[in-house]
Amino acid sequence: MRRIIDSDIIAFMARIILAGIFILAAYYKIVDPAAFGTSIWNYHILPTQTINIIALVLPWLEILAGIALLVGAYYRGAILWINIMLVVFITALASTIYRGLDIDCGCFKAAASAVGPAWDQLNLDIGLLALALFLLVSRARKWQLANLL
Repeated sequence: MRRIIDSDIIAFMARIILAGIFILAAYYKIVDPAAFGTSIWNYHILPTQTINIIALVLPWLEILAGIALLVGAYYRGAILWINIMLVVFITALASTIYRGLDIDCGCFKAAASAVGPAWDQLNLDIGLLALALFLLVSRARKWQLANLL
């Protein structure tokens, strides 16, 4: 089992998938922070005063973590941040499902159009969390910038 967890190829593929999704999601939020702020507001979880700052900072954290994960620079920090963000996203989505809110998750194309039902996005995030946890425990370090320096 440990050979699978420490497989360089599997870990690299997981890095590409996670990094690609986080970079893509961040792009749409950076392009239209107002729409992303509206998506955050629709969750009715955070104080109104914090929504704008989160709408401006979170996408940059996502893109930086995605790039760091992809190239393998600051790898442990990047994968830790991605795990934390996924747990927060899963908690927020589960909260909306529990409360019966029918909102756009704001995950990819903020406010303009939903990517699908909240259950679909929740399932995707749980799958991404499984990949991120895999990378957190994997000792695979091949093809990382830190190893080339």
